[in-house]
Amino acid sequence: MAETTPEITSRRKLSGYELYRDVLGSPKYVVAPMVEQSELAWRKLSRRYGAQLIYSPMINAKMFVDSTNKTYRRANFDLISGEEGDPTIDRPLIVQFCANDPEQLLASAKVVEDHCDAVDLNLGCPQDIAKRGRYGSFLQDDWDLIYKLINILHTNLSIPVTAKFRVFPTVEKTVEYAKMLEQAGAQILTCHGRLREQRGQLTGLADWDKIRAVKQAVSVPVFANGNILYQSDIDACLKATGCDGVMSAEGQLYNPALFAGIEHPLDSPDYDSDEQILIRHPRHADLALEYLDVVMSLKTTTSVGGIKGHLFKIMRPGLLRELDLRDKLGKVKINPKKVKECLGAYRTVCEEMKARMERDEQAVKGTPLKDLITVEPITGIKVMPHWLAQPYFRPSPEQKEAYALANGLEEATEDSVATSPSKSKRPLEEPTEVGDDTKRARLVLEETNGARITESLQGNVIPA
Repeated sequence: MAETTPEITSRRKLSGYELYRDVLGSPKYVVAPMVEQSELAWRKLSRRYGAQLIYSPMINAKMFVDSTNKTYRRANFDLISGEEGDPTIDRPLIVQFCANDPEQLLASAKVVEDHCDAVDLNLGCPQDIAKRGRYGSFLQDDWDLIYKLINILHTNLSIPVTAKFRVFPTVEKTVEYAKMLEQAGAQILTCHGRLREQRGQLTGLADWDKIRAVKQAVSVPVFANGNILYQSDIDACLKATGCDGVMSAEGQLYNPALFAGIEHPLDSPDYDSDEQILIRHPRHADLALEYLDVVMSLKTTTSVGGIKGHLFKIMRPGLLRELDLRDKLGKVKINPKKVKECLGAYRTVCEEMKARMERDEQAVKGTPLKDLITVEPITGIKVMPHWLAQPYFRPSPEQKEAYALANGLEEATEDSVATSPSKSKRPLEEPTEVGDDTKRARLVLEETNGARITESLQGNVIPA
Protein backbone atom coordinates (compact mmCIF):
# COMPACT_ATOMS: atom_id res chain seq x y z
CA MET A 1 0.00 0.00 0.00
CA ALA A 2 1.15 3.50 -0.77
CA GLU A 3 1.92 5.66 2.25
CA THR A 4 1.57 9.37 2.84
CA THR A 5 4.42 11.35 4.37
CA PRO A 6 3.43 12.12 7.99
CA GLU A 7 2.79 15.65 9.15
CA ILE A 8 3.66 16.04 12.82
CA THR A 9 0.60 16.95 14.88
CA SER A 10 0.65 18.84 18.16
CA ARG A 11 -1.00 16.09 20.22
CA ARG A 12 -0.83 12.32 20.27
CA LYS A 13 -3.45 10.59 18.13
CA LEU A 14 -5.93 8.57 20.13
CA SER A 15 -6.13 4.87 19.41
CA GLY A 16 -9.40 3.03 18.84
CA TYR A 17 -10.44 2.17 22.38
CA GLU A 18 -9.04 5.44 23.76
CA LEU A 19 -11.35 7.26 21.35
CA TYR A 20 -14.25 4.93 22.12
CA ARG A 21 -13.96 5.09 25.92
CA ASP A 22 -12.28 8.40 26.81
CA VAL A 23 -13.81 10.71 24.22
CA LEU A 24 -17.03 9.10 22.99
CA GLY A 25 -18.03 7.67 26.36
CA SER A 26 -18.27 3.98 25.31
CA PRO A 27 -21.39 4.42 23.16
CA LYS A 28 -23.58 1.39 22.45
CA TYR A 29 -26.47 3.20 20.74
CA VAL A 30 -25.46 5.07 17.62
CA VAL A 31 -27.39 7.05 15.00
CA ALA A 32 -26.12 6.59 11.46
CA PRO A 33 -25.00 9.25 8.99
CA MET A 34 -28.06 9.94 6.81
CA VAL A 35 -28.10 12.42 3.95
CA GLU A 36 -30.21 15.46 4.94
CA GLN A 37 -31.68 13.43 7.81
CA SER A 38 -29.10 13.41 10.61
CA GLU A 39 -28.77 17.19 10.69
CA LEU A 40 -28.25 19.17 13.88
CA ALA A 41 -31.95 19.42 14.79
CA TRP A 42 -32.36 15.66 14.47
CA ARG A 43 -29.18 15.03 16.42
CA LYS A 44 -30.44 17.20 19.26
CA LEU A 45 -33.81 15.40 19.32
CA SER A 46 -32.13 11.99 19.14
CA ARG A 47 -29.94 12.69 22.15
CA ARG A 48 -33.04 13.41 24.21
CA TYR A 49 -34.22 9.88 23.45
CA GLY A 50 -31.14 7.86 24.30
CA ALA A 51 -28.77 8.18 21.33
CA GLN A 52 -25.19 8.17 22.68
CA LEU A 53 -23.24 8.96 19.49
CA ILE A 54 -24.44 10.53 16.26
CA TYR A 55 -22.84 11.04 12.87
CA SER A 56 -23.33 14.05 10.64
CA PRO A 57 -24.98 13.59 7.25
CA MET A 58 -22.58 12.44 4.54
CA ILE A 59 -20.67 15.42 3.11
CA ASN A 60 -19.15 15.37 -0.37
CA ALA A 61 -15.50 16.34 0.09
CA LYS A 62 -15.19 17.41 -3.56
CA MET A 63 -17.84 20.09 -3.01
CA PHE A 64 -17.02 20.95 0.58
CA VAL A 65 -13.35 21.62 -0.18
CA ASP A 66 -14.37 24.55 -2.39
CA SER A 67 -14.29 27.48 0.02
CA THR A 68 -16.16 29.65 -2.49
CA ASN A 69 -19.16 27.30 -2.34
CA LYS A 70 -20.43 28.89 0.85
CA THR A 71 -23.99 27.65 0.31
CA TYR A 72 -22.95 23.99 0.27
CA ARG A 73 -20.60 24.42 3.21
CA ARG A 74 -23.13 26.13 5.42
CA ALA A 75 -25.90 23.69 4.48
CA ASN A 76 -23.74 20.69 5.39
CA PHE A 77 -21.74 21.94 8.37
CA ASP A 78 -22.57 25.43 9.57
CA LEU A 79 -19.48 26.90 11.21
CA ILE A 80 -20.90 30.43 11.16
CA SER A 81 -23.77 29.80 13.57
CA GLY A 82 -21.36 27.98 15.86
CA GLU A 83 -23.78 25.27 17.04
CA GLU A 84 -22.67 22.26 15.01
CA GLY A 85 -20.03 20.43 16.99
CA ASP A 86 -20.56 22.67 20.03
CA PRO A 87 -19.40 20.61 23.05
CA THR A 88 -22.43 21.73 25.06
CA ILE A 89 -25.13 20.57 22.63
CA ASP A 90 -23.64 18.49 19.79
CA ARG A 91 -21.13 16.00 21.14
CA PRO A 92 -20.03 13.34 20.80
CA LEU A 93 -20.09 13.82 17.03
CA ILE A 94 -18.38 12.16 14.08
CA VAL A 95 -18.43 13.98 10.75
CA GLN A 96 -18.67 11.77 7.69
CA PHE A 97 -17.27 12.49 4.22
CA CYS A 98 -17.43 10.69 0.91
CA ALA A 99 -14.42 11.18 -1.34
CA ASN A 100 -12.14 9.66 -3.98
CA ASP A 101 -9.31 12.20 -3.81
CA PRO A 102 -7.05 12.02 -0.73
CA GLU A 103 -5.97 15.66 -0.86
CA GLN A 104 -9.54 16.93 -1.22
CA LEU A 105 -10.61 14.71 1.65
CA LEU A 106 -7.83 15.98 3.91
CA ALA A 107 -8.55 19.62 3.08
CA SER A 108 -12.25 19.14 3.84
CA ALA A 109 -11.55 17.26 7.07
CA LYS A 110 -9.24 20.05 8.23
CA VAL A 111 -12.19 22.47 8.10
CA VAL A 112 -14.18 20.48 10.66
CA GLU A 113 -11.24 19.04 12.61
CA ASP A 114 -11.76 21.26 15.66
CA HIS A 115 -15.54 20.79 15.69
CA CYS A 116 -15.94 17.02 16.01
CA ASP A 117 -14.42 13.99 17.71
CA ALA A 118 -13.47 12.02 14.59
CA VAL A 119 -13.86 12.04 10.81
CA ASP A 120 -15.51 9.08 9.09
CA LEU A 121 -15.02 7.86 5.53
CA ASN A 122 -18.17 6.63 3.78
CA LEU A 123 -17.45 3.34 2.01
CA GLY A 124 -21.01 2.08 2.07
CA CYS A 125 -23.33 4.26 -0.04
CA PRO A 126 -24.78 2.02 -2.79
CA GLN A 127 -26.91 4.59 -4.60
CA ASP A 128 -26.58 5.50 -8.28
CA ILE A 129 -25.28 8.96 -7.41
CA ALA A 130 -22.38 7.29 -5.60
CA LYS A 131 -21.70 5.15 -8.64
CA ARG A 132 -21.63 8.21 -10.89
CA GLY A 133 -19.43 10.12 -8.45
CA ARG A 134 -17.22 7.09 -7.72
CA TYR A 135 -17.46 7.11 -3.96
CA GLY A 136 -19.07 5.08 -1.18
CA SER A 137 -19.36 1.36 -1.87
CA PHE A 138 -18.19 1.90 -5.46
CA LEU A 139 -14.65 2.34 -4.16
CA GLN A 140 -14.56 -1.07 -2.51
CA ASP A 141 -12.71 -2.70 -5.40
CA ASP A 142 -9.89 -0.11 -5.24
CA TRP A 143 -8.22 -1.00 -1.96
CA ASP A 144 -5.10 1.01 -2.70
CA LEU A 145 -7.13 4.22 -3.03
CA ILE A 146 -9.15 3.46 0.09
CA TYR A 147 -5.94 2.90 2.03
CA LYS A 148 -4.65 6.29 0.89
CA LEU A 149 -7.91 8.05 1.80
CA ILE A 150 -7.88 6.70 5.34
CA ASN A 151 -4.15 6.94 5.88
CA ILE A 152 -3.86 10.59 4.85
CA LEU A 153 -6.38 11.47 7.56
CA HIS A 154 -4.77 9.17 10.09
CA THR A 155 -1.39 10.75 9.40
CA ASN A 156 -2.36 14.40 9.16
CA LEU A 157 -5.36 15.04 11.40
CA SER A 158 -5.18 15.67 15.13
CA ILE A 159 -8.35 13.62 15.61
CA PRO A 160 -8.92 9.96 14.66
CA VAL A 161 -10.38 8.63 11.43
CA THR A 162 -13.10 5.98 11.29
CA ALA A 163 -14.75 4.10 8.42
CA LYS A 164 -18.19 2.68 7.57
CA PHE A 165 -18.30 -0.08 4.98
CA ARG A 166 -20.39 -2.86 3.44
CA VAL A 167 -19.55 -6.53 3.37
CA PHE A 168 -18.38 -8.71 0.47
CA PRO A 169 -20.03 -11.98 -0.63
CA THR A 170 -17.60 -14.05 1.43
CA VAL A 171 -16.58 -13.83 5.06
CA GLU A 172 -12.92 -14.19 4.09
CA LYS A 173 -12.86 -11.17 1.80
CA THR A 174 -14.92 -9.11 4.22
CA VAL A 175 -12.44 -9.84 7.02
CA GLU A 176 -9.45 -9.10 4.79
CA TYR A 177 -11.07 -5.80 3.81
CA ALA A 178 -11.70 -4.83 7.45
CA LYS A 179 -8.11 -5.62 8.38
CA MET A 180 -6.89 -3.38 5.56
CA LEU A 181 -9.06 -0.51 6.85
CA GLU A 182 -7.59 -0.98 10.32
CA GLN A 183 -4.04 -1.08 8.97
CA ALA A 184 -4.68 2.15 7.06
CA GLY A 185 -5.49 3.87 10.34
CA ALA A 186 -9.24 3.55 10.96
CA GLN A 187 -9.81 3.59 14.73
CA ILE A 188 -13.48 2.51 14.69
CA LEU A 189 -15.11 0.37 12.02
CA THR A 190 -18.84 0.29 11.30
CA CYS A 191 -19.81 -2.85 9.43
CA HIS A 192 -23.06 -2.64 7.50
CA GLY A 193 -23.86 -6.31 6.99
CA ARG A 194 -25.25 -5.96 3.47
CA LEU A 195 -23.70 -6.25 0.04
CA ARG A 196 -23.38 -3.27 -2.27
CA GLU A 197 -26.20 -4.74 -4.39
CA GLN A 198 -28.60 -4.94 -1.44
CA ARG A 199 -30.66 -1.78 -1.69
CA GLY A 200 -34.26 -0.73 -2.28
CA GLN A 201 -36.52 -3.73 -2.81
CA LEU A 202 -33.42 -5.95 -2.83
CA THR A 203 -32.26 -4.79 0.58
CA GLY A 204 -32.71 -8.10 2.39
CA LEU A 205 -31.34 -9.03 5.79
CA ALA A 206 -27.97 -7.82 6.98
CA ASP A 207 -25.54 -10.66 7.66
CA TRP A 208 -24.69 -10.60 11.34
CA ASP A 209 -22.31 -13.57 10.91
CA LYS A 210 -20.02 -11.45 8.74
CA ILE A 211 -20.19 -8.60 11.23
CA ARG A 212 -19.20 -11.00 14.01
CA ALA A 213 -16.25 -12.24 11.93
CA VAL A 214 -15.07 -8.65 11.46
CA LYS A 215 -15.33 -7.95 15.18
CA GLN A 216 -13.25 -11.04 15.97
CA ALA A 217 -10.60 -10.18 13.37
CA VAL A 218 -9.73 -6.58 14.28
CA SER A 219 -8.48 -4.89 17.45
CA VAL A 220 -10.43 -1.63 17.13
CA PRO A 221 -14.06 -1.06 18.22
CA VAL A 222 -16.72 -2.23 15.79
CA PHE A 223 -20.31 -1.00 15.37
CA ALA A 224 -22.91 -3.31 13.81
CA ASN A 225 -25.40 -1.88 11.30
CA GLY A 226 -28.47 -3.66 9.96
CA ASN A 227 -31.74 -5.40 10.97
CA ILE A 228 -32.63 -3.05 13.84
CA LEU A 229 -36.37 -2.38 14.13
CA TYR A 230 -37.18 -2.81 17.81
CA GLN A 231 -35.16 -2.78 21.04
CA SER A 232 -35.20 -6.59 21.17
CA ASP A 233 -33.24 -6.52 17.89
CA ILE A 234 -30.58 -4.28 19.48
CA ASP A 235 -30.02 -6.75 22.28
CA ALA A 236 -30.00 -9.68 19.86
CA CYS A 237 -27.51 -7.94 17.55
CA LEU A 238 -25.05 -7.16 20.34
CA LYS A 239 -25.19 -10.75 21.54
CA ALA A 240 -24.89 -12.24 18.04
CA THR A 241 -22.03 -10.05 16.84
CA GLY A 242 -20.11 -9.22 20.01
CA CYS A 243 -19.84 -5.65 18.72
CA ASP A 244 -19.17 -2.58 20.85
CA GLY A 245 -22.28 -0.78 19.65
CA VAL A 246 -25.26 -0.88 17.31
CA MET A 247 -25.85 1.75 14.64
CA SER A 248 -29.38 2.41 13.39
CA ALA A 249 -30.46 4.35 10.33
CA GLU A 250 -34.04 3.86 9.16
CA GLY A 251 -35.24 2.22 12.35
CA GLN A 252 -34.32 5.34 14.32
CA LEU A 253 -35.48 7.66 11.57
CA TYR A 254 -39.09 6.47 11.85
CA ASN A 255 -38.90 6.21 15.63
CA PRO A 256 -36.40 8.63 17.18
CA ALA A 257 -37.16 7.02 20.55
CA LEU A 258 -35.68 3.70 19.41
CA PHE A 259 -33.03 3.89 22.16
CA ALA A 260 -35.26 5.43 24.86
CA GLY A 261 -35.53 3.51 28.11
CA ILE A 262 -33.34 0.78 26.69
CA GLU A 263 -31.81 0.06 30.09
CA HIS A 264 -35.19 -1.43 31.13
CA PRO A 265 -34.82 -5.25 31.06
CA LEU A 266 -36.53 -7.02 28.18
CA ASP A 267 -37.73 -9.77 30.50
CA SER A 268 -39.11 -7.48 33.20
CA PRO A 269 -42.79 -8.10 34.12
CA ASP A 270 -43.78 -4.55 33.16
CA TYR A 271 -41.91 -4.44 29.83
CA ASP A 272 -45.21 -4.41 27.91
CA SER A 273 -47.00 -2.05 30.26
CA ASP A 274 -48.48 1.09 28.73
CA GLU A 275 -45.89 3.20 30.55
CA GLN A 276 -42.93 1.30 29.12
CA ILE A 277 -44.38 1.02 25.60
CA LEU A 278 -44.92 4.78 25.50
CA ILE A 279 -41.29 5.36 26.46
CA ARG A 280 -40.12 3.24 23.50
CA HIS A 281 -42.92 4.34 21.15
CA PRO A 282 -44.12 7.87 21.96
CA ARG A 283 -47.12 9.39 20.22
CA HIS A 284 -45.75 10.36 16.83
CA ALA A 285 -47.60 13.68 16.54
CA ASP A 286 -45.99 14.77 19.80
CA LEU A 287 -42.56 13.80 18.43
CA ALA A 288 -43.21 15.75 15.24
CA LEU A 289 -44.17 18.86 17.20
CA GLU A 290 -41.14 18.45 19.46
CA TYR A 291 -38.89 18.20 16.39
CA LEU A 292 -40.34 21.48 15.05
CA ASP A 293 -39.65 23.08 18.43
CA VAL A 294 -36.01 22.00 18.17
CA VAL A 295 -35.76 23.45 14.65
CA MET A 296 -37.14 26.74 15.97
CA SER A 297 -34.70 26.80 18.89
CA LEU A 298 -31.56 26.68 16.76
CA LYS A 299 -29.68 29.45 15.02
CA THR A 300 -28.56 26.86 12.48
CA THR A 301 -31.01 26.63 9.60
CA THR A 302 -32.56 23.23 8.93
CA SER A 303 -33.21 22.45 5.27
CA VAL A 304 -36.79 22.42 4.01
CA GLY A 305 -36.29 18.96 2.55
CA GLY A 306 -34.95 17.69 5.83
CA ILE A 307 -37.91 19.01 7.82
CA LYS A 308 -40.54 17.65 5.47
CA GLY A 309 -38.75 14.31 5.21
CA HIS A 310 -38.70 13.90 8.98
CA LEU A 311 -42.37 14.79 9.39
CA PHE A 312 -43.44 12.30 6.73
CA LYS A 313 -41.41 9.54 8.36
CA ILE A 314 -42.30 10.23 12.00
CA MET A 315 -46.04 10.48 11.32
CA ARG A 316 -46.20 7.79 8.65
CA PRO A 317 -48.62 5.49 10.56
CA GLY A 318 -51.12 8.33 10.86
CA LEU A 319 -50.57 9.72 7.36
CA LEU A 320 -51.42 6.33 5.85
CA ARG A 321 -54.91 6.80 7.30
CA GLU A 322 -55.37 10.55 7.23
CA LEU A 323 -54.83 11.01 3.50
CA ASP A 324 -55.96 14.61 3.47
CA LEU A 325 -53.24 15.48 5.97
CA ARG A 326 -50.69 13.60 3.89
CA ASP A 327 -51.67 15.70 0.86
CA LYS A 328 -51.67 18.88 2.92
CA LEU A 329 -48.20 18.15 4.29
CA GLY A 330 -46.90 17.44 0.79
CA LYS A 331 -48.25 20.72 -0.55
CA VAL A 332 -46.69 22.95 2.11
CA LYS A 333 -44.37 25.47 0.45
CA ILE A 334 -41.53 26.95 2.47
CA ASN A 335 -39.15 29.74 1.54
CA PRO A 336 -35.67 28.27 2.14
CA LYS A 337 -34.49 31.69 3.30
CA LYS A 338 -37.34 32.08 5.81
CA VAL A 339 -37.71 28.59 7.20
CA LYS A 340 -38.63 29.54 10.77
CA GLU A 341 -41.14 32.16 9.68
CA CYS A 342 -42.95 29.53 7.62
CA LEU A 343 -42.94 26.60 10.07
CA GLY A 344 -46.48 27.42 11.17
CA ALA A 345 -47.84 25.59 8.12
CA TYR A 346 -46.12 22.39 9.22
CA ARG A 347 -47.21 22.89 12.81
CA THR A 348 -50.85 23.18 11.73
CA VAL A 349 -50.70 19.76 10.05
CA CYS A 350 -48.99 18.20 13.08
CA GLU A 351 -51.52 19.67 15.51
CA GLU A 352 -54.42 18.37 13.41
CA MET A 353 -52.75 14.97 13.33
CA LYS A 354 -52.41 15.09 17.11
CA ALA A 355 -56.13 15.83 17.49
CA ARG A 356 -57.13 12.96 15.22
CA MET A 357 -54.78 10.50 16.87
CA GLU A 358 -56.14 11.50 20.29
CA ARG A 359 -59.62 10.80 18.92
CA ASP A 360 -58.58 7.30 17.85
CA GLU A 361 -56.76 6.62 21.10
CA GLN A 362 -59.80 7.74 23.11
CA ALA A 363 -61.98 5.31 21.16
CA VAL A 364 -60.11 2.36 22.70
CA LYS A 365 -59.58 3.89 26.14
CA GLY A 366 -59.15 1.22 28.76
CA THR A 367 -57.60 -1.35 26.43
CA PRO A 368 -53.94 -2.05 27.21
CA LEU A 369 -51.62 -1.04 24.38
CA LYS A 370 -50.14 -4.55 24.24
CA ASP A 371 -53.59 -5.84 23.25
CA LEU A 372 -53.72 -3.38 20.36
CA ILE A 373 -50.47 -4.59 18.81
CA THR A 374 -51.10 -6.49 15.58
CA VAL A 375 -49.05 -8.47 13.08
CA GLU A 376 -48.24 -7.31 9.55
CA PRO A 377 -49.30 -10.39 7.57
CA ILE A 378 -46.71 -10.34 4.80
CA THR A 379 -43.60 -10.03 6.97
CA GLY A 380 -44.95 -11.16 10.33
CA ILE A 381 -43.51 -8.11 12.11
CA LYS A 382 -45.48 -6.53 14.93
CA VAL A 383 -47.32 -3.28 14.28
CA MET A 384 -47.93 -0.77 17.05
CA PRO A 385 -51.19 1.21 17.33
CA HIS A 386 -51.20 3.78 14.55
CA TRP A 387 -50.85 6.80 16.84
CA LEU A 388 -47.45 5.61 18.08
CA ALA A 389 -44.00 6.02 16.51
CA GLN A 390 -42.75 2.74 15.03
CA PRO A 391 -40.44 1.30 12.38
CA TYR A 392 -41.35 1.02 8.72
CA PHE A 393 -40.52 -2.12 6.79
CA ARG A 394 -41.02 -2.92 3.11
CA PRO A 395 -42.11 -6.41 2.09
CA SER A 396 -40.02 -7.82 -0.73
CA PRO A 397 -41.55 -8.78 -4.10
CA GLU A 398 -41.07 -12.43 -3.11
CA GLN A 399 -42.92 -11.92 0.16
CA LYS A 400 -45.77 -10.11 -1.58
CA GLU A 401 -46.04 -12.84 -4.20
CA ALA A 402 -46.08 -15.56 -1.55
CA TYR A 403 -48.76 -13.74 0.42
CA ALA A 404 -50.89 -13.27 -2.68
CA LEU A 405 -50.62 -16.97 -3.55
CA ALA A 406 -51.51 -18.02 -0.03
CA ASN A 407 -54.59 -15.80 0.02
CA GLY A 408 -55.84 -16.28 -3.56
CA LEU A 409 -55.01 -12.73 -4.62
CA GLU A 410 -53.65 -11.57 -7.96
CA GLU A 411 -51.20 -9.37 -6.08
CA ALA A 412 -50.60 -8.20 -2.55
CA THR A 413 -51.23 -4.48 -2.14
CA GLU A 414 -51.82 -2.45 1.00
CA ASP A 415 -55.56 -2.48 0.29
CA SER A 416 -55.74 -6.23 -0.31
CA VAL A 417 -53.71 -6.95 2.81
CA ALA A 418 -55.98 -4.74 4.88
CA THR A 419 -59.16 -6.49 3.70
CA SER A 420 -58.06 -10.11 3.32
CA PRO A 421 -58.29 -12.72 6.09
CA SER A 422 -54.99 -12.68 7.94
CA LYS A 423 -53.29 -12.55 11.28
CA SER A 424 -53.02 -8.79 11.06
CA LYS A 425 -55.93 -8.18 13.43
CA ARG A 426 -54.97 -10.55 16.20
CA PRO A 427 -52.77 -9.51 19.13
CA LEU A 428 -49.09 -10.41 18.89
CA GLU A 429 -48.02 -13.33 21.02
CA GLU A 430 -45.69 -12.62 23.90
CA PRO A 431 -42.08 -12.67 22.61
CA THR A 432 -40.29 -15.81 23.72
CA GLU A 433 -36.81 -14.38 23.30
CA VAL A 434 -35.03 -11.26 22.16
CA GLY A 435 -34.99 -10.56 18.45
CA ASP A 436 -38.34 -12.28 17.83
CA ASP A 437 -39.46 -9.55 15.42
CA THR A 438 -36.56 -10.05 13.07
CA LYS A 439 -36.71 -13.84 13.37
CA ARG A 440 -40.42 -13.88 12.63
CA ALA A 441 -39.81 -11.77 9.54
CA ARG A 442 -37.23 -14.28 8.32
CA LEU A 443 -39.48 -17.28 8.76
CA VAL A 444 -43.07 -16.16 8.30
CA LEU A 445 -43.22 -17.06 4.62
CA GLU A 446 -40.53 -19.69 4.45
CA GLU A 447 -43.01 -22.24 3.13
CA THR A 448 -45.86 -21.11 0.89
CA ASN A 449 -47.59 -23.42 -1.59
CA GLY A 450 -44.61 -25.73 -1.41
CA ALA A 451 -42.18 -23.06 -2.53
CA ARG A 452 -39.45 -22.05 -0.09
CA ILE A 453 -39.23 -18.30 0.39
CA THR A 454 -35.82 -16.77 0.96
CA GLU A 455 -35.36 -15.88 4.61
CA SER A 456 -35.14 -12.13 4.24
CA LEU A 457 -36.62 -8.96 5.59
CA GLN A 458 -36.55 -6.41 2.78
CA GLY A 459 -35.68 -2.74 2.86
CA ASN A 460 -35.49 -1.88 6.54
CA VAL A 461 -32.49 0.41 6.75
CA ILE A 462 -31.44 3.34 4.63
CA PRO A 463 -28.16 2.30 2.98
CA ALA A 464 -25.20 4.49 3.83
